[in-house]
Amino acid sequence: MPTFSHKPVLLAEVVAGLQPKASGRYADGTLGGAGHAAAILAASSPTGWLYGCDRDGVAVTAARERLAEFAGRFEIRRGNFSELAEWVPAGSCDGVLYDLGVSSVQLDRAERGFSFQQDGPLDMRMDDRQALTAADLVNTASAEELAKIFWELADERDSRRFAKAMVLDRERNPFKTTRQLAELIERLSPRRGKTHPATKVFQALRVAVNDELGSLRRGLDGAMKILRSGGRLAVITFSSIEDRVVKEFGRARAREYTFPGDDDVPELRVPRTPEARIVTRKAIKPGASEVELNPRARSAQLRVLEKI
Repeated sequence: MPTFSHKPVLLAEVVAGLQPKASGRYADGTLGGAGHAAAILAASSPTGWLYGCDRDGVAVTAARERLAEFAGRFEIRRGNFSELAEWVPAGSCDGVLYDLGVSSVQLDRAERGFSFQQDGPLDMRMDDRQALTAADLVNTASAEELAKIFWELADERDSRRFAKAMVLDRERNPFKTTRQLAELIERLSPRRGKTHPATKVFQALRVAVNDELGSLRRGLDGAMKILRSGGRLAVITFSSIEDRVVKEFGRARAREYTFPGDDDVPELRVPRTPEARIVTRKAIKPGASEVELNPRARSAQLRVLEKI
């Protein structure tokens, strides 16, 4: 039986932000090891309900096992959190949680191809039913397309140089493994300090392969549809790009006006009733003790929004 053990980050802060209550209904769009889901169900005992999903089939199986003690109080499906509004009733939820990024289990399994720490196939799919892999992207995209991915999705300063080198290398030897790609990047940009020079390239490829920003934007819109008035949305991000998307979404929904186009021109503002209230003016970050116990939590940030 597959195992999926993942330490939930900012657990107490998530529970405090969502304020679970008995008879409440909640949705966890990124179940992982179900640590957050279990805490939400425990805090909403004895009758709280949870809708849950995850793209990773192993995570779904593990979540069902982890939540067995709450039998009869949850519904779990395999799928993308961006699709929650397609099966969770509109206006039914008191809280929604998205814990973004890749899990420790996915990172630690070489066969998933998310990490350069171990050699494995250049895969990076969160849902193995999906056709596109990181190898497909690296071996078929143009240098311009790859450079755009590295720059826009990970702020990689050497995006053009890395992309051109990858296109040249693949003509002789197509990319198949994580080590092959990581070693190319390290040859171009020798390691200085603790951070591996391929870190941002791997991040950008993962985000692109799984359409993570597209899923996030659709998921945020979907969360507002399934939340009832007074319901809360909690989102944990692990990169500045994800955090920017969540922060801008909250600001837009909390504004007392709207405007045409992309630029906020005061003269063109149209008054409107805000759709949400920002609960966390500043992102909540893990304390020193949590980071010490779980170093991968160090980049986590939590933002909470309340639907009006």
